[in-house]
Amino acid sequence: MMNLPHLTFLRSYEAAARHLSFTTAAEELNCTQSAVSNHVRSLEEFIGRPLFVRHPRSLSLTDVGEAYLPSVRRALLEIDAATRSLISQNHKREVVVSCPISLAENWLPGVIRGFSEAHPGIELTVHSTVWADVEENVSDISITIAHEDDVDSSVMRLWDEKLTVVCAPDYMVGGVPMTDPQQLMGARLIHILGRPAYWEMVAESLGLDVLQMGGGYQTNSSSAAMEMAAAGLGCVAVPRSLIGQHVARGLLIEPYQFDRHCPWAYYANFKEKSATPSVKLFKAWLLEAAGEIAP
Repeated sequence: MMNLPHLTFLRSYEAAARHLSFTTAAEELNCTQSAVSNHVRSLEEFIGRPLFVRHPRSLSLTDVGEAYLPSVRRALLEIDAATRSLISQNHKREVVVSCPISLAENWLPGVIRGFSEAHPGIELTVHSTVWADVEENVSDISITIAHEDDVDSSVMRLWDEKLTVVCAPDYMVGGVPMTDPQQLMGARLIHILGRPAYWEMVAESLGLDVLQMGGGYQTNSSSAAMEMAAAGLGCVAVPRSLIGQHVARGLLIEPYQFDRHCPWAYYANFKEKSATPSVKLFKAWLLEAAGEIAP
């Protein structure tokens, strides 16, 4: 790109041309009359043509000055508009988060509630996802669930996930309340499509070689699976991070102690380069809440 005149020279020229006065232009630009005059003279030297005719008590534009003015004015307006847009974006008080629907329904609302109480002026939008994230650049913060062998260094693991088994408090197997892992062999299992490994890991950990992997109820949503379990339809194996609200409301219980590492975990991707102060605030809040989940 060729050398361009200093922006200050162009602003002084535009203001002087609009007012046909170096003095009035100086008042608008908050500088001295001699500074504006020197800026204009430097611009004239740069382009090699006079822009003003200097009369004893007034100014008038030369033909070159008249022809040059519309382009300069348009360029300055575009620069001002672009600058205002950037400043507005930097101070925009909203955060857009994409998150798997199960986490959005069962963990994220509590995080948002606390954040909104602390920062009531910041608006939050949540895009719930099922199998894939929303389109790129839609979200400021993107949370996904992935197998630990399939992630790269660009994402941050939010916590170490555990697998658990839950059922309704009054769920029975053969007329007996659910309290023993061995009862799973006679229980109706609720399966989450795409995660058959959940029940496979449960069976392996508990030594249940004959656990029924077929039949039962099936759904593509962990939230739906937990609602089915809460309705007394059977037992479901899910990540422990999802069960908090259901357990707190007395809808689900963990009928026995079960502790198994889950290779599927939640990962966050933060757009650091374009992050506004509001996004940075929510990121810090999110990570603090994630850190409170016991490994």
